[in-house]
Amino acid sequence: MTQAPVAATGFLPRALADARSPRVPSTAPYLPEHPFPWGGPALSLGGGGSMGGRTVDLERALRLSLAVPHGTPGRLRPVASAGALHPVRAHLLLGPGCSLPPGRYAYDPHTHRVHPRGPAPTDAPPGAVVVLTVTAARTVAHYGHRAWPLLLLDAGHAAAALALAAAPAGVRVSLDADGVELSAAAGLPHAAEWQARWPRTEPELPLAVIWLPPAPGPAPPTAALAAWAALPCAFAPVPQPGAETAPPPELDAARTVLAHITAGPGSTWHPAYRPAPVTDETLRIRRSATPSDLVHPPVPDLLARVLATAGDTRPDGPAWAAAIGGDTPGLLTAAGPLASGDARPTLARWAAGQQWIGTAGAVLVAHGCPADAPPALIRSSHLAAGYAAGVAQAHATALGLRSRPIGSWQQADLGAALGDAPGHDWIVHGLALAGTPGEGSPPGHTLPAPSTPPALPAPSAPTTPSGKEEHP
Repeated sequence: MTQAPVAATGFLPRALADARSPRVPSTAPYLPEHPFPWGGPALSLGGGGSMGGRTVDLERALRLSLAVPHGTPGRLRPVASAGALHPVRAHLLLGPGCSLPPGRYAYDPHTHRVHPRGPAPTDAPPGAVVVLTVTAARTVAHYGHRAWPLLLLDAGHAAAALALAAAPAGVRVSLDADGVELSAAAGLPHAAEWQARWPRTEPELPLAVIWLPPAPGPAPPTAALAAWAALPCAFAPVPQPGAETAPPPELDAARTVLAHITAGPGSTWHPAYRPAPVTDETLRIRRSATPSDLVHPPVPDLLARVLATAGDTRPDGPAWAAAIGGDTPGLLTAAGPLASGDARPTLARWAAGQQWIGTAGAVLVAHGCPADAPPALIRSSHLAAGYAAGVAQAHATALGLRSRPIGSWQQADLGAALGDAPGHDWIVHGLALAGTPGEGSPPGHTLPAPSTPPALPAPSAPTTPSGKEEHP
């Protein structure tokens, strides 16, 4: 890959503005998923005991998070992904205390097996360090210039899925680790060097990292990544026909943006938690509902609980609000009303004109990330929004609610719509929620009714094709 210069004035704001613009993507025909590129023997993950014991049970953690359900073609998995394209890959860096010997491994979600990629350092930290990477080609082919924010959201959803599966053991998640260090730790070339080092293979860009300890304990030290990054590059992937083709400008731009925004000074580890109602069975059965199943309003108390989960899961991420209809429509937060009137038709217009959103039972939206946000904030806003939506979706499933993440948004300047200065408060992600017909309203906390806040403007005709910009 030839990496475009990123120092040019306005490079990142232009890419962000373009992804949020009404410009319709120029998409390519559907690209089938490439065969798994990492060779070597396929090893069973084993079953080394519970996550709360002294061995990290990788089989269970990955089966409940990233694995393709047995007997399915692999598109509709428990973890959400834009266009069901699933570009996220997991590299396992295993130290002592795992259900496999120490070493580097690549995980194949289709076979639920791992492929060895090299030895571990002698000072490898205990447990499993999981580096999540993305391949951009198929998502860019489907979504064009809007793809790179969706790749960040996908990585956030995948990180949440793995953290939820392993959370009882004191899992830690970092969404701001330096991309160069993550690449080195996973035994991968940096994005700018990939094609020269491993020609005819598809680059993987690291976006997030998760630490699964063999037992609850303190946050991992910086050496959790440094020990692995000090090793030489691991075994290369198998070259694939067609992977050597020069990338189109939008693919090159997407990779450049992701490589640029992942440059950082280090990693901050946050504890992962699993909402109390969520069980292993919840994680196994969670799926995104079809739009036709999302028309019934959720019970207010249940909606309030899911909204609180979305807002509390990643305090470093964007804020969350809920759009509801009914007799007292409004845009609400856990602290009170944000706007009066029915915001759902406007949200439908902003979400690629998907008209079903205008009649969804409720729509949660993550908002923030100003137009002039620095690289670290752009990265954290999207990764944290995807992560929070993934946790909220699992919580909704446990409460009996149906849900569907909503990916890219165009012209969704929520702050300007509410009368604030333009460009400071944009919607970056969404989650539609619905109950089932005939539900009663149990006692307990309810969302506050809207009173005097401003109303969102009435929507105009959609400016982009409908039905493409969502997480199924």
